[in-house]
Amino acid sequence: MQKQLIECVPNFSEGNDMAIIRQITDEIESVEGVQLLDIDPGKATNRTVVTFVGTPDEVVEAAFRAVKKASELIDMRKHKGAHPRFGATDVCPMVPVSNITMEEAVQYARKLAGRIGEELGIPVYCYENAAYDEKRRNLAYCRSGEYEGLPDKLGRKDWKPDFGPAAFNARSGAVAVGARDFLVAYNVNLNTTSTRRANAIAFDVREKGRVKRKDNPLTGEIVKDEQGNPVMIPGSLKAVKGIGWFIDEFGVAQVSLNLTNISITPVHIAYDEVFRKADARGVRVTGSEIVGLIPLKAMLDAGRYFLKKQQRSVGVSEKELIKIAVKSMGLDDLYPFKPGEKIIEYVLAAKDKKKLVDFTLTDFVDETSSESPAPGGGSVSACMGAMGVALATMVANLSSHKRGWDERWEEFSGWAEKGRALQEELMFLIDEDTNAFNAIINAFSMPKKSAGEKADRKQAIENATKYAIEIPYRIMETAWKSLEVIKAMVDKGNPNSVTDAGVGALAVRSCVIGAFLNVRINAQGIEDREFVESLLNKARNIEEKTIRAEKEILEIVNSKIS
Repeated sequence: MQKQLIECVPNFSEGNDMAIIRQITDEIESVEGVQLLDIDPGKATNRTVVTFVGTPDEVVEAAFRAVKKASELIDMRKHKGAHPRFGATDVCPMVPVSNITMEEAVQYARKLAGRIGEELGIPVYCYENAAYDEKRRNLAYCRSGEYEGLPDKLGRKDWKPDFGPAAFNARSGAVAVGARDFLVAYNVNLNTTSTRRANAIAFDVREKGRVKRKDNPLTGEIVKDEQGNPVMIPGSLKAVKGIGWFIDEFGVAQVSLNLTNISITPVHIAYDEVFRKADARGVRVTGSEIVGLIPLKAMLDAGRYFLKKQQRSVGVSEKELIKIAVKSMGLDDLYPFKPGEKIIEYVLAAKDKKKLVDFTLTDFVDETSSESPAPGGGSVSACMGAMGVALATMVANLSSHKRGWDERWEEFSGWAEKGRALQEELMFLIDEDTNAFNAIINAFSMPKKSAGEKADRKQAIENATKYAIEIPYRIMETAWKSLEVIKAMVDKGNPNSVTDAGVGALAVRSCVIGAFLNVRINAQGIEDREFVESLLNKARNIEEKTIRAEKEILEIVNSKIS
């Protein structure tokens, strides 16, 4: 399973004393599995926005430690600042980034809220997607009256906190803990210096739109509703805020957008819509920029979107998808777009231990041939499987671009995309097989002096060994699925590449048989024989089906090349 990532963006009511902020961020960095991404202090607001990301449980722990430290260092009785606030840690949202749903993020947010309320005695209000009460979805509603209004609010039934005591904590105030969608700050560059024109385009696209006026849309009288509020003409994009401005540094005007929910309006849709609205006003879009970080998925989705517009296969590498996205949206217009510094998952990966899949081919082979027992047969089997399905994906991509087959590009793009997904899973399993082996070594290294330690060690060895046969079984299962793609390419793909798909079948067969050897040898040390027999039967069935399928595929290949 791919690693789940959550971003956390706590706002602390201190923006002048960086010694205090450093102590808080030190608590965050003390948790393994979490990476601090940004510290943004504001003197006028007397507030600091901190951004960090990591695996869910570790993010909850880091956030709790930060809130605890803030409650010790920040005294709200002395706080003054331009920004609305009601607590030492004012807000603390959880943001799903990768391989995690909003529903799961909500559960982690509420887990954090419970700990803050119970262990620190601070009133907590859950907002946005984590809210228990529909009214409390709105942060401004939760924070109404600010810190000074808390004594009165906490005495009322309708303002009972979701967690923690319904009592005024004079030092720490209250905290709002929520779960929200990832916000992308995105600016679109224009070939004009006119802020007014940039503003007009921003009003065209932002959800709020513009004020409705009588007769003349620029100077006419503002139309108001029965309550006396201005009537708005909505813009064309949902979940988007925007304004136009001029940037001295680059000498151009921009449409500056906040994409508050990129699952509703992703960056590529925002770019295309601004392009259309600008063109209608005689203005050209020259490029765009991402301010801060962006999730990998958003960039990959953009790459696929622009490839589909060209009627080209989307079953290509991450690197190629990112390149297409960057060029299509002009993300390198003002300065180079560096994926390692702008994409969240890549920023994190740079800090991780180097994976086998990141080795050069020479380094991987040398590492395998060294005296270390890992990587071993399981990792090499997964590698063979990945190479096998990669050949089928290549044939699909070649077929989608074959002269005379233009109307079939989408058919072959679908096969390439399916092959690419299986290839990525097998590449993940190259490292995971080694990780599973290391988990067994670690379990055997556990202490065994007391009866309790012996029992814990025995159970850890059993669990680790089970996982060490589940991984090669997953390799078998994934590789077997790839034979569907390989057979389709032998049957329907570019006939000039039929032997490439045939070699893919040979590689997948070897992968499956090799992974089964690993399943069998690791199964010997497991006491849960019911678990073992069930898995062995399923694995044996996959091996038999793979051998038959490979034979059928090679018969087709040989018939075509003879």
